[in-house]
Amino acid sequence: MFINNNATIQFGKHQIGGNNPVFIIAEIGTSHEGDLKKAEELIIAASEAGVDCVKFQYVIAKEIIHPDTGNVSLPGGEIPLFERFQKLEKPIDFYSELKQITESNNLTFLCTPFGIESAQNLKKIGVEGIKIASPELNHYPLIQEVSNLPVILSTGVSTLGDIEKALVYPENGAALLHCITSYPAPEEEYNLNLIPALSGIFGRPAGVSDHSADPILVPLLSTAMGGSIIEKHITLSKKGDGLDDPIAITPSELTHMCKEVRKAEKRNQKETLSLLEDQYGERKINRVLGTGIKTLAPAEADNYKTTNRSIMAIQNIRKGELFTKENTALLRSEKFLTPGLSPENYNIILNRKATHNIKSGKGISWDCF
Repeated sequence: MFINNNATIQFGKHQIGGNNPVFIIAEIGTSHEGDLKKAEELIIAASEAGVDCVKFQYVIAKEIIHPDTGNVSLPGGEIPLFERFQKLEKPIDFYSELKQITESNNLTFLCTPFGIESAQNLKKIGVEGIKIASPELNHYPLIQEVSNLPVILSTGVSTLGDIEKALVYPENGAALLHCITSYPAPEEEYNLNLIPALSGIFGRPAGVSDHSADPILVPLLSTAMGGSIIEKHITLSKKGDGLDDPIAITPSELTHMCKEVRKAEKRNQKETLSLLEDQYGERKINRVLGTGIKTLAPAEADNYKTTNRSIMAIQNIRKGELFTKENTALLRSEKFLTPGLSPENYNIILNRKATHNIKSGKGISWDCF
């Protein structure tokens, strides 16, 4: 397997891929909890650590899940997810201010939309690129909405076929982030030999979104394997109330990671592997590197189809009523609700008549029309 060294994309002032430096993203996500002052602290901490970019998540609850999704197990415990997402909702002006603060600290601003409304609003404030999270890899209308911008696509809880379908839409460059959609993700399931494989198969820059607890193991191995991007969650405190705080790294750990990645860029692959084998043991390093074959990691396999988007009813639909964009949506079903058909079938079901009464929150299946 090999990295396609000719595969690059322009992302703001940075060129990603090829022989360019690794593009390091500090994933702030929603760790700021809607507090602009806390967000600024995180941005400054990330800047001082040596990253190139900070990333946020633009949450509009109804774009992500159904109100009846129920409780979901996260690192911080079981939470009513829809209500928690609602509490994280902020107007677009909030993200515009985050963008200004980010750029005043000489960093690239990046944000993840979860639906058409959030994507359109981000484009209105002049973002230079978009990050698509793994569960939205099959939200084709969303990817099409941002197709005129450079896009970074996370590829957790997906197959090669899923990635291929998503890559139809970006028109202005795309990069791939290998990851495991599990929090925390086990290092030994990361299969980092997949990074050069993805780059070679799809002709795109590839890197890693690391949800593991170790600050340096996955990032340094990714760098050794020719990865072009590293994304890692940051928090001011692992005991914070942010959704991802328990699996995020602190500013001091992020500083350490950035320094070690820059050192690894100057070494050859063999030297980095030897150093890590001395520290972690050859057996563990070989397990983290894996086979390079794209499969669902054991830690995320049970989430396939429920974490991804599917066609779901968002209103009670009566027998004989037409399916429309007002009574259906592309949502994550999570564990409590039953997923529907893949989003690629959305145009097929629209304007078809329901064969029976369908309760809001139910996945739309072939026998529904």
